[in-house]
Amino acid sequence: MFEKKKFSYADQKKQRRHAHWGFIWFLGFFLLYTVFTNLLFSFRVLENESMQPGLHSGDFLVFSSYTFLSLFPVDSRPPVLPVRRGNIVLIDTGRPDQRNLVSAVLDNLIRFFTAQRVSFDNKGENWYIKRVLALPGDEISMANFVLRVKPKESEYTLTEYEVAEQNYNVTIPQIPALWDESLPFSGNMETMVLGEGEYFVLSDDRSNTNDSRTWGPIPVDYIAGKALFRYWPLTRLGMP
Repeated sequence: MFEKKKFSYADQKKQRRHAHWGFIWFLGFFLLYTVFTNLLFSFRVLENESMQPGLHSGDFLVFSSYTFLSLFPVDSRPPVLPVRRGNIVLIDTGRPDQRNLVSAVLDNLIRFFTAQRVSFDNKGENWYIKRVLALPGDEISMANFVLRVKPKESEYTLTEYEVAEQNYNVTIPQIPALWDESLPFSGNMETMVLGEGEYFVLSDDRSNTNDSRTWGPIPVDYIAGKALFRYWPLTRLGMP
């Protein structure tokens, strides 16, 4: 026999009230999460091996977020972001001029329920994780997959390791005997000077992975955030 009081009007009203407050708490938590991840931080998972040996596929990273800049007119956005040579950044090569708060909320909703695996913006196809090696005004060239940088207003050209503000290693691929330097992903590059608002980014794995060798220098609007922390797996917890 079922207990009658379980189906009383008072109990039904109490259950509805609990469900109502449960929904309000969840909505409040999600709104807080959305504001937090759009204006302050972004959470992403690396889904390839392009950043070996420092990062691996499956690593979860926290990035500072520059999404809030899309809320301001283009003319009022800063031409230079607070990134330094050697920093790992999150890049959006899709539609930086069309970012808005609505698409950001939808993207966060989908990624919230898929543990960052699926993105609203073309399923994440336009998102990349790369390392910034040269800033606006720098003069750069490449030899044997190592970038050489002459910082703006400097008299000296140094290797990427000497100008970077953090330590890292790269994977240098084995060059086939009949390698043609005219092919993409070459280990050598002629001297060029970055323009205003341009950044040069590379993969730590210097084999056939897309980066500024194929894209060219990227505009400042493509940089969506800077890597701050790796929180998974726990065995590699810490600064990326």
